[in-house]
Amino acid sequence: MASSKNLILPVSDSSSRIVGSGDESLFKGSAMTKRGASAAISYMTCAVLLVMFNKAALSSYSFPCANVITLFQMICSTSFLYAMRRWKIISFTVGEPWSVSDNSSPFLVSFETLLHTLPLAISYLLYMLATMESVRGVNVPMYTTLRRTTVVFTMMVEYLLTGQKYTSSVVGSVGLIVFGAFVAGARDLSFDSYGYAIVFVSNITTAIYLATIARIGKSSGLNSFGLMWCNGLICGPVLLFWTFIRGDLEMTMNFPHLYSPGFQAVMLLSCIMAFFLNYSIFLNTTLNSALTQTMCGNLKDIFTVGLGWLLFGGLPFDLLNIIGQLLGFLGSGLYAYCKLKGK
Repeated sequence: MASSKNLILPVSDSSSRIVGSGDESLFKGSAMTKRGASAAISYMTCAVLLVMFNKAALSSYSFPCANVITLFQMICSTSFLYAMRRWKIISFTVGEPWSVSDNSSPFLVSFETLLHTLPLAISYLLYMLATMESVRGVNVPMYTTLRRTTVVFTMMVEYLLTGQKYTSSVVGSVGLIVFGAFVAGARDLSFDSYGYAIVFVSNITTAIYLATIARIGKSSGLNSFGLMWCNGLICGPVLLFWTFIRGDLEMTMNFPHLYSPGFQAVMLLSCIMAFFLNYSIFLNTTLNSALTQTMCGNLKDIFTVGLGWLLFGGLPFDLLNIIGQLLGFLGSGLYAYCKLKGK
């Protein structure tokens, strides 16, 4: 494993082992390392800021094309990676900084590697499109509440793909999160069936995406930057074609606030945050686990809810909704305690 000064990232650790039946020592619950904790905190910071910028573009400026925002974010991310790789600031592979990378390929990685990461790229594209659309239809407090149920889908996908099992304390904390989400949504006075459905679709695609990272990230020989690069190469042209045939690009060119300094600033910050968020997702998932990544998303929700309520407005006050959200935060905190203590 290369040193951290070369920005080469490990893609597996002891906390990512597949669980076999009858061996409790392999249950997910090992203590989080300092590097893993740093990755988790970085993810939560980027995630809060990105939701705010995306919400500002889609709601405050009423930008109609969520897919175009995703496309801009992908183009910026790929451009950043290409420049840093060419300037030898980063590497795309695990191991020696430059000797392992395929410099003869115009894609900076081999064609076989691109094919190997194709399932990850497909799941990433679905995750990005569903997540971006889900932000539009639901207010920020309820969005974060419903997104907390992602943890159940993540556990199911990890179990189906790898046979992963969890300790009773982890399962209990997850159950508390889900119960809180149902309580919070039971009397949502701003209920939108389409918005709720899109959020749950986003939850499923997120779970598949995180589980795919944990699997392909360990077998591809790529670090987090390399996985992001392959995602951009595969998904970028597909998304560009999709936005073109839907007429989103033409709609964007006719958008009245396109040249507004405020809108351009929001879009630029959204693209920058998306780059750092994608990197921190890969880092957090590979250093810790897909479930830990999901739970970090729950823990950062308290800040997202607060900022969203102040900046964009939230739910009419309802005691049942407040209780449900508090139960969700409590469950997230219990999981974090179990993970950090290694119980």
